[in-house]
Amino acid sequence: MIERFTRDEMARRAARDIPAGSYVNLGIGMPVMALDHWRPEDGITVHSENGILGMRARTADDPVDPDLTNASKTSVALAVGGSFFHHADSFAMMRGGHLDYCILGAYQVSERGDLANWSLGDTRLAAAVGGAMDLAVGAKRVHVLMEHTTRDGRPRLKRVCDLPLTGAACVDRVYTDLATLDVTAEGFVVRGMAPGLTRRALQDATEAPLQFALEVGDGG
Repeated sequence: MIERFTRDEMARRAARDIPAGSYVNLGIGMPVMALDHWRPEDGITVHSENGILGMRARTADDPVDPDLTNASKTSVALAVGGSFFHHADSFAMMRGGHLDYCILGAYQVSERGDLANWSLGDTRLAAAVGGAMDLAVGAKRVHVLMEHTTRDGRPRLKRVCDLPLTGAACVDRVYTDLATLDVTAEGFVVRGMAPGLTRRALQDATEAPLQFALEVGDGG
């Protein structure tokens, strides 16, 4: 039986791979959950595009401040030494290459690292790219948190994205409920899989061809 990773487990896996001393932006949605898996001693400085540097998860002892929210409108707290600033300065940080990592959600990622995360292509619905385009090109490394397939079972890891792109060839790593995959010059390389999952089953859930790291075997 396949034990898919929960969203919290996906966020924890993404958080643990960020090295100490990094400056990180967390995108709207699932990526914000990574905030719960860092402690002050981890040395991670978290940036929010609405103008926070030094964001941390709010604990039960922290009062709720309606003016202190992240880009997802979620209540957060400020780490010691944290700061606020105008969102224009925040975007200058993003565009200027000052962020080591960003963790974004996505609808699709292609085998060459193209990212589609702002529109489902339905012209009847309003969609806005927000800061994702700036993060996709401004962060030194782009990691993605996403479900491996759509609700009706269609693959989200594609040969070529068929949704409007946020950025081209910008994604370095993808965390899904089934696997962790690196984007390389040769395509997707699987670094880990959900318990009980076979290589064949993972490939069947993925449109793009997969390669497997030597340490990755069936069911591991």
